[in-house]
Amino acid sequence: MNYLLRLTAAMALFIAPASMLAACAAEPPPAAAASQFQGQGATSVFPTAAWARADPATQGFSQTGIESALAYAKQEGSTAGMIVRNGWVVAQWGDISRKSNLYSVRKSFMSALVGIAVARGLLRLDDTLGQLGIDDEPPSLSPAEKEATLCMLLEARSGVYHASVYETAGMKASKPPRYSHAPGTFWYYNNWDFNTVGAIYERATGKRIFEALKTEIADPIGMQDYLPSDGRYLSGEPSTRYPAYPIRMSTRDLARFALLYLHDGRWRGRQVVPAAWVAESTRPDSNNATGGYGYMWWTSVPASGERPRGAKLLRPAFWADGHLGQYAVVVPSLQSVIVSRVDSRLTSKHMSRRKMEGLVWRVESAAQATGIGPQP
Repeated sequence: MNYLLRLTAAMALFIAPASMLAACAAEPPPAAAASQFQGQGATSVFPTAAWARADPATQGFSQTGIESALAYAKQEGSTAGMIVRNGWVVAQWGDISRKSNLYSVRKSFMSALVGIAVARGLLRLDDTLGQLGIDDEPPSLSPAEKEATLCMLLEARSGVYHASVYETAGMKASKPPRYSHAPGTFWYYNNWDFNTVGAIYERATGKRIFEALKTEIADPIGMQDYLPSDGRYLSGEPSTRYPAYPIRMSTRDLARFALLYLHDGRWRGRQVVPAAWVAESTRPDSNNATGGYGYMWWTSVPASGERPRGAKLLRPAFWADGHLGQYAVVVPSLQSVIVSRVDSRLTSKHMSRRKMEGLVWRVESAAQATGIGPQP
C-alpha cells in the first residue's frame, strides 16, 4: 500500500466510532488532526539541568488542595512523587533522584521507541509475526497466531497466549487458554506481546533497548540519572525466546518522559517522538476496568461506552502504569503530569489504580478550587 493510501486509511481509523475496537492503523494519523488531549493554560517551561519549583498558587492550584494530594499519596504508600504544571514542580515528596524498578512502565517507553522506528520506516504496524519471522519454543506458534500484527501486540490483542516471563500472579490467573481467541479480537494484558515487541524492535533497529532509550529519549530530554546499565534482560522459566526488559529509573527522570508526552513528543524545539504517534498510541483501542488501553498506554477514556462505575478522574488523562504503584499520569487539559512511585525496599504498601485516581482527583480538585473547572 502506498503512502497516500496508508495516510487515508489511518485518518479513517482515527475518526471511526469508538465502538470499533482494536482498529490497528497502518500508520498514525497526521499530527494536525491527531491529539484528543489538547492542552490549555499558560505557556510551559522545560526543565534544564534540574527542575524549577513554583508555589502551587502561581500555577492555579489551591495550596491546601495540593497539600491534601501530597498527604494522600504518602498515606497510601507512595515513596516518591512529583506534581508538575506548565513545567513547574508545585509539589514533590521522597527522594526523586532514587532509582527503582519501573516494572510495566517500561512498556510505555518501548511504545515510544517503536513509534520512532515506525516513523523512520524501520517497522511497519501491519507486518505479521509470520512476516517478521517470530516463533517461540514448543508448543510453537500456530499459523493462525502468526497472523497477529505488530500493532496487535502493542494493543495487547495478539491472541497469542504462549508462556511468558515476568508475569504477576493476577496476569497468570486471567490468562486465556491457548488458541481461544483469534488475533485482534480480544484484549488481554499480555506480557508475551510486550516482551516480543522488544525483540522485534531490537531486530529491526540493530540497537539494544537500553542503549536506544538513552540515545533516542533520555539524552534529548536531559534525563539526570538514567544509564543503560539501569536495564537488564530477564529470562528463565517458563520457556520462551523473548525476555522481559526491566528498567530502573528515578522519579524525576520519569517525570521528564511524562512531560515529553504532555507536549506531544516535542522537547523545546526538537520532535523526539512523532506527535502523530503520541496521539495514536494514547488513543484507546480497548476497554478495561479503569477506562481504555492504547499502544502500551492506559487511558481514562474507554474505547466505547461510558467510563467504568466509580471512576474518579474529572478530565481525560493517560498514563504509564507499573506493578505496586508506578505511575506517570498526563492530564493535558490541565497541562499537568503527576508521577508517583512505590519502592518496595521502603514500604510494604502498594498503590492500586483506584488509589492513583484518588491522587489525581485531588490534584484536579485543587485546580477546580481556583476556578480551573473540569473538562468534558
